[in-house]
Amino acid sequence: MNPDDYMWDYRNPYEWMSRTRKGLPPLIISVAITGGVEGKEANENLPETPEEQAEQTYEAYKAGASIVHVHARNPEVWWMTSSNPEDYLRINAMIRDKCPDIIINNTTGGGPELTTEQRMASIYANPELCSLNLGPFVLKVPLRERAEPLPSPRPAMVYDRCIPNSYADISLYAKTMKEKGIKPEMELYHPGMYWVVQDLIMQGLIDPPYDIQFVMGFQTSSFPTPKNLLSLIDELPPQSIFFAIGVGPYQLPMTVMSVLLGGHVRVGMEDNLYYSRGRKLKNNAELVARMVRIAHELNREVATPQQAREMLGISQEPSSY
Repeated sequence: MNPDDYMWDYRNPYEWMSRTRKGLPPLIISVAITGGVEGKEANENLPETPEEQAEQTYEAYKAGASIVHVHARNPEVWWMTSSNPEDYLRINAMIRDKCPDIIINNTTGGGPELTTEQRMASIYANPELCSLNLGPFVLKVPLRERAEPLPSPRPAMVYDRCIPNSYADISLYAKTMKEKGIKPEMELYHPGMYWVVQDLIMQGLIDPPYDIQFVMGFQTSSFPTPKNLLSLIDELPPQSIFFAIGVGPYQLPMTVMSVLLGGHVRVGMEDNLYYSRGRKLKNNAELVARMVRIAHELNREVATPQQAREMLGISQEPSSY
């Protein structure tokens, strides 16, 4: 596949019209199976244990996902993210056993209570991608009571935190990933974070194709509107691939817009717990299957893991554990 087939100047209307006539590139679907804060108290079908995460990844893989985004949970406090590389290695190995060629993407966002060093634990579990937050963000999240018989019960609470990330922190993540042959999936929450992208490029810490993921509708991220998504696309550096995330009810409109515009998508229960208004998700595969169906209706193929690896510029040889 020629890079010109899947990367272009997204600001150029003539390019978009030409590619839409001929066929936009295959759509890469990433699935974020579980997050770093909410658990089964929010949706009983959300996977927490390694076994649950591996099984739901397998179902999403069969439905059409070529990337899985992993948050290992702390086995002593199941509603929190682990800072132990062994927990990530265990999940990654179980996923690889079930999904021979899926692209494994570990979080470095972790959970609200972790230090920079603890967030980096996932880098040492041999993933192929790692998420890389491009700056600090503030969140205020009300959490439901986690009642028995769920493990690690706790009362209802409000998370009111600032997640720090300095230029030095971000450079350290990127440098460590580069040393280990891991591609950063850059999480961009608002247009000011493009300053950080340029800093990483100037330092030579990231290589094209640049993998940039727009987080739309999360607290202190850009509002999830069509205008804002188009504006973020306008600022992409050359040789970039973009993904769109929509949080909660904005997952469907933001991801469908990305399909139309030639971008790629992330869906999953980290970002959204409902299939439709009032109806909780049964599993992550439901969201992947819907995106596959929409892509086909909009005349886009769905990328295989092999095609996704080529577009992202990562090895065709899957990671081993």
